[in-house]
Amino acid sequence: MENIYRSPDEAYPFLADEPQDLRCDFELLTDELASLTGLLAAKTEEPALREELLWLDEMIYHANPTLRTRFTLKPEEVEALRERTELLMREAAGTVHRFVLPQGCETAALAHVLRVKAKELVRLLYRHIHQGHETPEELIDFCNLLSGYFFGLALKFNRSARVEEKDFVSRNY
Repeated sequence: MENIYRSPDEAYPFLADEPQDLRCDFELLTDELASLTGLLAAKTEEPALREELLWLDEMIYHANPTLRTRFTLKPEEVEALRERTELLMREAAGTVHRFVLPQGCETAALAHVLRVKAKELVRLLYRHIHQGHETPEELIDFCNLLSGYFFGLALKFNRSARVEEKDFVSRNY
């Protein structure tokens, strides 16, 4: 397909990239993740947590062009996310025993959506690597941490709203 139509009103210059080029897909997914993180921040009543989410929102946008350019998050920023994720999981210790249903209060449910979106980013990165492209290990770590962070945050929101987690026991595993 040599000459495909390119709209003069194109929303983003890379939308017509070849289908096997996953860079634009990554950029769109990070844009979606950042947008949903902004929505979660808007729904968060605790000022310090709202600020944390807006900080993370900015970090996601800094990661956005990585596959096309370079990884610009600082090691201390990734480490701060790791530490915050570990703290959220320590706070949840004893409340989660297996898998939980992605449910609860509105902010917890939205955090679960963000958790899955972060996993989609990781999956896309591995597809990119399988195509033979170098991908910064720090980017893979960052995207995995996002998933863990949003999981811990979902648990925190449910605890704050006094919503009990519901264990999920698979019929298949």
